Amino acid sequence: MRGTFCLVLHSHLPWVAHHGRWPVGEEWLYQAWAQSYLPLAATLRELAAEGREELLTLGVTPVLAAQLDDPHCLRGAHAWLETWRLRAHEAAPRLPDLACDEHRTAGAAIAEFETHWRHGASPVLADLPVEILGGPATHPFGPLLDPRVRRFALAAGLRDAVWRTGERPTGIWAPECGHRPGMEAEYAAAGVTHFLVDGPALHGDTAFARPVGDVLCVGRDLDVTYRVWSPRKGYPGHRDYRDFHTYDHPTGLKPARVTGPDVPPHEKAPYDSGRAAARVAADAADFVETVGTRLDALRERHGRPALSVAAFDTELFGHWWHEGPAWLAAVLRALPEAGVRVTTLRGALADPGLVGEPVALPESSWGSGKDWHVWEVPDLLALNAEVQDRLLTSVDKGRSFARDPLLDALAAQALLALSSDWAFMVSTGSTMEYARHRAHLHADRVAALAALLDTGRRQEAAALTATWEQSPFGHLDARLL
Repeated sequence: MRGTFCLVLHSHLPWVAHHGRWPVGEEWLYQAWAQSYLPLAATLRELAAEGREELLTLGVTPVLAAQLDDPHCLRGAHAWLETWRLRAHEAAPRLPDLACDEHRTAGAAIAEFETHWRHGASPVLADLPVEILGGPATHPFGPLLDPRVRRFALAAGLRDAVWRTGERPTGIWAPECGHRPGMEAEYAAAGVTHFLVDGPALHGDTAFARPVGDVLCVGRDLDVTYRVWSPRKGYPGHRDYRDFHTYDHPTGLKPARVTGPDVPPHEKAPYDSGRAAARVAADAADFVETVGTRLDALRERHGRPALSVAAFDTELFGHWWHEGPAWLAAVLRALPEAGVRVTTLRGALADPGLVGEPVALPESSWGSGKDWHVWEVPDLLALNAEVQDRLLTSVDKGRSFARDPLLDALAAQALLALSSDWAFMVSTGSTMEYARHRAHLHADRVAALAALLDTGRRQEAAALTATWEQSPFGHLDARLL
């Protein structure tokens, strides 16, 4: 065996249900659902039917899992899929080849959804040949949270996974791979045994899992990961793949191939599925060679088989990169034939030979600069501090042995306000107005509900929460704070 390879995918979208449509509302969710989650599940199921097990490690943030189980979202996703097929029909007179391809793809997605997803994502995830990672409930950037709130968010997220799939994850993908020294002790106390960090946090020494206190950290191998997708290049940018940014505006379909990085949309060549399939085969072969060469070099350097971990956002496969699921299937089939062991993080860490020496992790993340600055937006930091103070004050004041649904609602809104997505959108200049609106929406709810609870006006508090959409975490228990 040349070594061990683990593919880790991270599925995350902020809580968007009932909060508007394009560009960042439910449309966002339905696109990722149709173009990434459905084909990924179908691909993994097909590979499992070939006798393949422990294929990859999949993180699904609890706030996304809640949306994928939500009846409103299930109805909306089904309607979106049917509309997708109708849009293909509308394109037929002008773009017949594209319309045929889209009709087939939409039909396959509808069949997948109606056969396997009618009762939500939880039964689907429970049956896939993967390791499911857990994480904090609403994807907050942990290093910048009050420790009490940080521990509560993680506990709520792990409880949510048990509630949905029947199993408590032992591994986590911490939001944004964010780490502050000392968080490893919190992980150990929560029953976490392993977590993912970005390669630079380990100074690129990612050949083995490394003990951090009583837990193991595993680093992304950027030499391999960046072969697929990096800030500057990667397979999805090849001229033969479908261009994500070029639309046929009457139907919303994507008719062009990348063609070239500087080619304007109106000059891009039509998409050719045959060319794209040939490119998938070539890029899959290149990746298998890259992984094998990397593992050979690590084995020679260390005198024993080593580990390579490539980690990506799940939405890269199908949504951002149309051909991603086909590439993924080709790679997962070809790696074992090339002498590479493919398994999950859980499977890899069962081998003591893949555990190295202890390490002291620094402050880190996988964001720009590998530090925290993306999430250190001054006005949102101040808002988050107010939210946490109000939450902790109200919970401490109203604490009792009995569960209090109003304090539970307060905690749910606080966790939604603390999502890392809002700061990320502001820092990157992406939908800044929407991000601040959502942060303040949940923060204002926390302030209003806390004021009523702190002054004993529980009837008014109940009336207020009745006007809000249903919480994604109906089982959340504020007593854990």
